[in-house]
Order: sequence, then structure tokens, then C-alpha cells
Amino acid sequence: MYTSPTDELLVDFTDHILTVTLNRPDRLNAISGTMLDGLSKVLQEANIDPEVRVVVFTGAGRGFCSGLDLKDQMEGGNNLSGGRRGYRLFDLHNSPPIVINRMDKPMICALNGAAAGYGMDMALGCDIRIASENAKLGAVFAKRGVLPESGGCWYLPRLLGWAKAAEVAFLGDVLDAQRSLELGLVNRVVPHDQLMDETMKWARQIANNAPLSVQSTKRMMRLGQEETFEAAVDHIYLQLLPLFQSDDFKEGLSAFAERREPAFKGR
Repeated sequence: MYTSPTDELLVDFTDHILTVTLNRPDRLNAISGTMLDGLSKVLQEANIDPEVRVVVFTGAGRGFCSGLDLKDQMEGGNNLSGGRRGYRLFDLHNSPPIVINRMDKPMICALNGAAAGYGMDMALGCDIRIASENAKLGAVFAKRGVLPESGGCWYLPRLLGWAKAAEVAFLGDVLDAQRSLELGLVNRVVPHDQLMDETMKWARQIANNAPLSVQSTKRMMRLGQEETFEAAVDHIYLQLLPLFQSDDFKEGLSAFAERREPAFKGR
């Protein structure tokens, strides 16, 4: 059903769970232009595929993602420093950070190692982050003369509050797994060899829930960040009405009454 668009991006689909693995371990999974295109296409397809209920995002080898491969970007004509081309607008409409932010399907990031720059921003865009004890978040933008350009400036204050976000962004430290957990940037830290088992345990539990309910909840949580309370309540009610008409709602009630586990179909 799902095939890897490139050897640098691996996909596996099992039991309603789509696992996407960045696969350039020799470069700590630095993102090439080919990976950018492939990742966006895979995620966009998954978001409209009713069979996909959860997306797991991880990296091969000892790193999650070291950021954009700047050498690849420059050789491909995307000179980020400007050069002769000077300032120009980038078409970010279908870039991975935008696609990740628009996803209604829940996303779990299995942080297997270091995530820096673009890689850290993509990890922050996922709904849940489960970290190996070897994981690190390289919030070193200020030490490189740049800023969290691919979502970090938006996510950090919302995840941490202003003061803690300022601490992370302005100090420019590398945060180990335990510090990331203390700050609330990851949900759980586990021994490295248990990372994927724990991640898939969470993914299976989510996938066993009513998918339309989970996706509607995520959509309303995302949109609610920009709405007043009253507007959010009104929009949530409009989302609730079609759920009342779904087969899964009836199945949920029946399973509760019969004291059994529900078998949701996503319709």
C-alpha cells in the first residue's frame, strides 16, 4: 500500500500505523531535497487515507535528524544565504513543517537520538514525543546566527510558556533527554532499546480508539489555540453532531453497555 519514495525515507504500514523513518544515518539523517519532497507527499497521503490512524516518525541510526543538509540545498539551487540571488520568497505551502502542522492524524515522534535545527522543529510539530535516553534536542539556533525557522518559534511558547521558551531559545543549549522531560518537551524517556516498543504501545492504544473522534479532537485542539473560548465551544459542537451519527459512536455505546472492548471502523 505504501512504498518508500526514496531510499532516504522508509515507510511501513501495519495495523493502521504508518511508520516513517528518516534514513540517512551516515549524515545523522540530515534532510535532503529529495527527502523534503518525499516526506510531504507521504504525510499528505496519510492524512486523507482512512486506513491510517496514527503516524510514527523516527530516524535510522544514532540520530533523529541533524537538520537541513545545507550542502544539498545549495547544490540544488536553494542557497539559503542569498548569494547572487539575494532575497526571495520561499514556497513553504507544502513543506514538511507546514504539512505536519496541518495533520489531523495523530503523530508520535520516537526520538532515537539528536534532533537539531529543522529536525528539532519537526519533532516539536508532532503531538507526542517519546525519547530514548540517548536523545538530545539541539536548541542551538542562537549559537549559529539563525532562529527556529521551521516552527520552533511558534511551538516553544505554546509548549513551555513564554519564560521557559525564552530560556530554551536564548541560551542555545543542547538539552539531554532528562532535561527535555523536565521542561515538558517530551512525554516520556525510556531506555534506548525499548524506544520503538514503547512508541508502538502508545500508537496501538491510539489506533484502537475511534479514529474520527481522535482526529476531530486534534483538529479542534489545534484550531482552538487561535480562537476565543466561546468560538471554540461553538465549533466543537458542530464537530460533535456528525460524530453522533457515526457507526463508531454507536459501537462505543454498545461496547460500554456490553462491557467489552470496542471494535471501531472509522466510519
